[in-house]
Amino acid sequence: MTTVSKVGELSPLKRAIVELREMRTRLDELERARSEPIAIVGMGCRFPGGVIDPDSFWQLLQGGVDAVTEVPPERWDVDAYYDPDPDRPGKMYTRHGSFLKDVDQFDPRFFGISPREAVSMDPQQRLLLEVAWEALENAGQAADHLIDSDTGVFIGISSGDYLLQPGGPASVDAYFGTGTSMSAAAGRLSYLLGLRGPSIALDTACSSSLVAAHLACQSLRSRECRLALAGGVNLILSPYAHLVFSKARMLAADGRCKTFDAAADGYVRGEGCGMIVLKRLGDAVADRDRILAVIHGTAVNQDGRSGGLTVPNGPAQEALIRRAVAASGIEPAQVGYVEAHGTGTALGDPIEIRALAAALGAGRPREQPLIVGSVKTNLGHLESAAGMAGLIKAVLVLRHREIPPHLHFRQPSPHIPWSELPVTVPTEAMPWPAAYERRIVGVSSFGFTGTNAHLVLEAAPVPEPAAADVDRPLHVLPISARTEEALTVLASRMAARLASDPAASLADLAFTAGAGRSHFAHRLAVVAESAGQARERLEAAAAGREAPGVMRGRLEGSDRPEVAFLFTGQGAQYAGMGRRLYESQPTFRRAMDRCDEILRPLLARPLLSVIYPPPGEAATPLDETEYTQPALFALEYALAELWRSWGIEPAAVLGQSVGEYAAACIAGVFSLEDALGLVATRGSLIQSLSAGGEMAAVSAGEARVRAALAGYDGSIGLAAVNGPDNTVIAGTAASVRAVCGVLAAEGVHAERLMVSHAFHSPLMDPILDAFTAAVGQVALAPPRLALVSTVTGRLSGDEPATANYWRRHLREPVRLAAGMATLHELGCRVFLEVGPQPTLLALGRRCVPADDSAWLPSLRRKREDWAQMLASLAEMYVRGAKVDWAGFDRDYSRSKVSLPTYPFMRERYWVEKSPSEALPPAEEPREGETHHPLLGRRLRSALEEVQFESRISSTSSWLGDYEMCGQPLVPAGESQQGQVARTFRTRSPAPRRNRAWSMRAFPVEAAHQ
Repeated sequence: MTTVSKVGELSPLKRAIVELREMRTRLDELERARSEPIAIVGMGCRFPGGVIDPDSFWQLLQGGVDAVTEVPPERWDVDAYYDPDPDRPGKMYTRHGSFLKDVDQFDPRFFGISPREAVSMDPQQRLLLEVAWEALENAGQAADHLIDSDTGVFIGISSGDYLLQPGGPASVDAYFGTGTSMSAAAGRLSYLLGLRGPSIALDTACSSSLVAAHLACQSLRSRECRLALAGGVNLILSPYAHLVFSKARMLAADGRCKTFDAAADGYVRGEGCGMIVLKRLGDAVADRDRILAVIHGTAVNQDGRSGGLTVPNGPAQEALIRRAVAASGIEPAQVGYVEAHGTGTALGDPIEIRALAAALGAGRPREQPLIVGSVKTNLGHLESAAGMAGLIKAVLVLRHREIPPHLHFRQPSPHIPWSELPVTVPTEAMPWPAAYERRIVGVSSFGFTGTNAHLVLEAAPVPEPAAADVDRPLHVLPISARTEEALTVLASRMAARLASDPAASLADLAFTAGAGRSHFAHRLAVVAESAGQARERLEAAAAGREAPGVMRGRLEGSDRPEVAFLFTGQGAQYAGMGRRLYESQPTFRRAMDRCDEILRPLLARPLLSVIYPPPGEAATPLDETEYTQPALFALEYALAELWRSWGIEPAAVLGQSVGEYAAACIAGVFSLEDALGLVATRGSLIQSLSAGGEMAAVSAGEARVRAALAGYDGSIGLAAVNGPDNTVIAGTAASVRAVCGVLAAEGVHAERLMVSHAFHSPLMDPILDAFTAAVGQVALAPPRLALVSTVTGRLSGDEPATANYWRRHLREPVRLAAGMATLHELGCRVFLEVGPQPTLLALGRRCVPADDSAWLPSLRRKREDWAQMLASLAEMYVRGAKVDWAGFDRDYSRSKVSLPTYPFMRERYWVEKSPSEALPPAEEPREGETHHPLLGRRLRSALEEVQFESRISSTSSWLGDYEMCGQPLVPAGESQQGQVARTFRTRSPAPRRNRAWSMRAFPVEAAHQ
């Protein structure tokens, strides 16, 4: 009886109780999902001061570096625009900013973008593409594995200075719309990576990127996506916003964010890009990701009706922080450090400190103060990327257990009651306070129009120590690039990474490089046993020198090489074949154990004791056919399973003699149990035949050998055609010796083979009926992949699904040469021998036209098992084979680690200004003219078509607070940078119309900015 029917039989009261319990369970699940921890598994960043990744960012922070410089000449002529008088029209009173280098550089071909389109792309979009890629690589998330996945993209972006760059209407093309659209900042990233999750570009001014992180966490918790990219970007390509903020008195004259200091008088503008990669914590743990930190709580709110549009609201900030802490499920006093918004304004800093103290001060001992700092003292204010810069800094604080120095804090602000608040600002680097058992930090970001965000993070959980298990003695480190030049650079970077950390685990490095990266056409693979050995081989490869264990190759076009599995026949066996794999490779061992278990009732001795005799046991019955054939099948089946677990799937299979049973089993003709049963029966029946048969290899073609066999019907026959001049005969000893004598007299070399029976000869006839009957007892099916028959030398079709086929297979000659030719005609160019010796490779390469085909063994008797396996795997990889690197390491304890990111091959892509559209120098207005401070155009007061009306609006509520800070009230200019951009977008050669402009002043002390 079903649960539903049982519930239906209950009384109304009991049914209601059951339904209430179910509802409660669902509500509990929803509540758990709403507060589910989110793991940060990767980060990427590009910040001023030479910061190209999180490691270099930490070096800057730890070293207390101030990245602010004068405005570079490639941005604008700072001398032409600078004047210390803030009231001078068209002038800015600061010479400073925090800038990235080479923002005109890009590698469009890496992303499949044409050079022409790259020119029309806002460099913010280009920067986002590169940093997002680096963040994914840092996270160990192979981008090509994310195609069509529910991966979300959340991007904070608020400026559009590239709109002001074009050299007139003639420079605008079809790409310019998507190239400068803010929505494309997220949409292009989703498009190029093939992502199907939410894709959102948002502008909440300075809080944009932290709001993006909040939305990403919400999306993950609601199961809209399983992986999320959250980030922000900001570039300063034009002087106009500098002019706007100068007129608004927002900027610090000395170009420094003096956060919390008495000298705080505004901020310095900065630029950069930051990106984090997020997963739900449970998924990250299951995926063996490197967890950098855990986000417990997030919150977003608005200032609402504060003293003015751009005036911060202390109670709103306090409520925001309380909400984020409550969502995290921790006590406020457990937060040890807060990365503050901290722009360095006389109004905003006191409001923020008071809000932090009110929200997080309860229950906090005086000797355990809240530590507060701001990355803006290092980088300036990155505006839409500011929150992400603070968040990445917070993660680094947690990981390094150290709080970097907060710069430009010499005299505490007198507007902050420091003695009354449990807050301290670190002016020197300090270790994480031991008083805080848990490492928990908060991150704030406030938008200048009132949108606030706060996140609560905790240090990553300490991973459980890996179980001590057996491992491989060797590893494959694969690297790849889109160009040969980039591959060489990446090899050099990887060698430097290994040199910087000699104790690094090569196993983890190789796992990350394989499973955590996309793989491109130009490839390099290093087989090594230690990080030091890998470094030496990478250095040799980067220098263009030959080195052992290094393979280099290229995938031509988009077609992967077709791989053929060749399964070896009898005669290649030896005691101990594959022993090292059995001892150290769980997938291989499980397959061998399974075969041994199935064969236990069919063999007198356990198969594994025959293949791997105990130490000191000299004799083993491995060469007796009843053991040889099951042993070869088991080994080859286990090898095939291992190769397939590594992602190496055959396009076609072929087997020589008993090897065709392994090939057919892999192709789905019969089950493993039935295949082993048939092989054991076949070996037993052959073993029952009387000895005395012989076989010989003849260095002559089939026609000549058949002529020599004439007259010996019934006692000898053709056993195999292995090549144009390699034929095998089999029969009675007398007949084989007689034929060899005839051939020797004709100058044809013949060599007797060491075998127990005359396989594929008339001597097999007595057992044909019994074996055919045994085949008739098992279920046969047509092969599911291309099985090339060595009975016919052609594709087998449905023939292997009949008992008669296997009867013929036991008796008729093995047509290896024809089979190899068929594989070549099918397009196979990688021939992998799945057996204990490379027997078929030596024969097969003589059966097909000479070309660049790869002939690769699985094992070789005189070479260590892993050395041969991995050399062949590496060779397949560099030829373009799609290796499942996650599967390659699935049986071992592995962790993702940090590796060098892709070396983009950048060139300049920029819209050049024509002389007529070049930015005019800032000049003094001539008599009778005015000079617009934003547009830089001389306007004749009586004749200009565009009229400007300046109105100052203020409210007493914010004015009172502002005057308390001792700052003079001055009129502000344009309140929205976007209005300037819109002005330029609507310019047209058509006749201009008169327009009336109303420019509202906003509080100079826009502490959000």
